[in-house]
Amino acid sequence: MGDHLVRAEEFEKKAEKKLNGWGIFGSKYEDAADLLEKAANSYKLAKSWDQAGKAYLKLADCHLKSDSKHDAANAYAEAAKCYKKVNTNEAASCLERAVNIFCEIGRLNMAARYYKEIAEYYESDQKIDQAIAYFEKAAEFFQNEEVTTSANQCNLKVAQYAAQLENYEKAIKIYEEIAHHSLNNNLLKYGVKGHLLNAGMCHLCKADVISITNALEKYQDLDPTFSGTRECKFLSDLAAAIDEEDIAKFTDVVKEFDSMTPLDSWKTTMLLRVKEKLKAKELEEDDLT
Repeated sequence: MGDHLVRAEEFEKKAEKKLNGWGIFGSKYEDAADLLEKAANSYKLAKSWDQAGKAYLKLADCHLKSDSKHDAANAYAEAAKCYKKVNTNEAASCLERAVNIFCEIGRLNMAARYYKEIAEYYESDQKIDQAIAYFEKAAEFFQNEEVTTSANQCNLKVAQYAAQLENYEKAIKIYEEIAHHSLNNNLLKYGVKGHLLNAGMCHLCKADVISITNALEKYQDLDPTFSGTRECKFLSDLAAAIDEEDIAKFTDVVKEFDSMTPLDSWKTTMLLRVKEKLKAKELEEDDLT
């Protein structure tokens, strides 16, 4: 590992010498770029991620000076991979610079991909507001490029986190839109009942029985096959339990569904919120009697 570090520093010194010396126009940047790439690779082998990231940033600068924009964007992306191991904010900053170049040279699919990656950086750091913002940007770019599956993946992340932050209307709108657009797509229509279930659970979290009843009618109009699904019965039974303010019934309905279709952590969180509201209402009524 020590040898790799020594070699990296040597390559970097040679690159600096090239950059500070005289050379044929453009050639010194190309020569320095070769040396900086070797330096960055050696820093990576030494697991010196911060130094590797800095070397890639210098490499990006060389590519920009020799007007190799695509190579510069790739160097920023490589820098991000290194910084990801030590500094998420710096990694996101590098990818943002890559995105700006890809937008400039018309590589919008690459821009979308890296916006999604930035969102995932923030997601792993539990910086949910930033994650939402970048998933939204990625979704917009993917949609413009007609990469519908990737756009849906990003929008579903936005809906998931919007609901987590109790912005239920935003989540409902996304789930319903994706369900609607998926109906006529043979590859995507299998997921419609899941999207409608998620939207319905957001309605439940609003603790408004009329809202969920209206939503169920709307979903059955949207997709006539939905009425015969376990998901539809689940939502309908939960709405009845909420309307009757029956916590035991609510719990039984959840247990029965979970035994057939295991609930993920997001759905469990949403259902716990609904149950807490039911308990709070029950306590409030006990206090009044």
